[in-house]
Amino acid sequence: MTRTKKTAAFLLSAVCALSMAGCGGAVQGTTTAASEAPETAAAAETAEKETEAVQANEKEPEAENTAADAKPVILTVSFGTSYNDSRDATIGAIEKAIADANPDKEVRRAFTSQIIIDKLKERDGLEIDNVDEAFERLEKDGVKELIVQPTHVMSGYEYDDLMEVVKAQADKFDSVKVGAPLLTSEEDYTNVVNAITVATEEFDDGETAVVFMGHGTEHSANATYAKLQKKLTDAGKTNYCIGTVEAEPSIDDVVAFAKNGGYKRVVLEPLMVVAGDHANNDMAGDEDDSCKTLLTNEGFEVVPVLKGLGEIAAVRDIYVDLVKNARDLSDATPVILTVIFGTS
Repeated sequence: MTRTKKTAAFLLSAVCALSMAGCGGAVQGTTTAASEAPETAAAAETAEKETEAVQANEKEPEAENTAADAKPVILTVSFGTSYNDSRDATIGAIEKAIADANPDKEVRRAFTSQIIIDKLKERDGLEIDNVDEAFERLEKDGVKELIVQPTHVMSGYEYDDLMEVVKAQADKFDSVKVGAPLLTSEEDYTNVVNAITVATEEFDDGETAVVFMGHGTEHSANATYAKLQKKLTDAGKTNYCIGTVEAEPSIDDVVAFAKNGGYKRVVLEPLMVVAGDHANNDMAGDEDDSCKTLLTNEGFEVVPVLKGLGEIAAVRDIYVDLVKNARDLSDATPVILTVIFGTS
């Protein structure tokens, strides 16, 4: 009996142990599966929601930036130039001065010369909008407040063409203002006279004629040059002369001025925002018909200074003020405004 009982007890313990082990394994396995499944599902659901949120956030700012949050824009419009160094030192410097004075606005660039735009793209891979393309981009980006600031010197043909585009596109914006060109108001002429004479005072020695050569145009705005000459004379700067490379006053007028004044030396500077093709070739080149050559042949010592107006800080300040005083489009007429010829 004793041995039988012991054997039975041993067998019963073994069976229980095996049963507990089996039951314990089954419960642990089930518990693990039951606990991991909900966590995996929750993680997957959370990840899916986060992905959707990221995708939504990537799309929504883009939509907002093209509408309600679009910054007001100042579009600077220049003839343009393919002379990279001069472009950076003049047009680029003007744009930077305007941007620094208007941190709440975005400054964009457009050129009016398609020839220059095409040349820069082919030669340098540099893409610059023409005026039509610039307006298409403004509309696409949802811009509602716009100031157009030409860097032209007077309201010639380039300015007229610009204004036609601005007027045609104006209804796509809530507000459109236009800044005047460099030489517009009486104050502009006074400021330009001060700027160019201070910038060239080192040549003001009584024996030197300081000549600023503009582009010249058949447009009635060519009268701007005669008016600037009068302002210089009235300011007592009688050794300063205004000429043009393609119109009046001509290089013959400049030669006569230098002879009549008894000057021994002539300094040539461009009355153009950039020192580009006209300044480097028509004004200061070695060709037989350049201003430099014609004056040299008349016995003058000729000193070309290839420095565009945009390199003069005081001129850049004038453009900043022109942006500040930009007028509503309804007031921006050629009589009020004046734009400058750039150069190729």
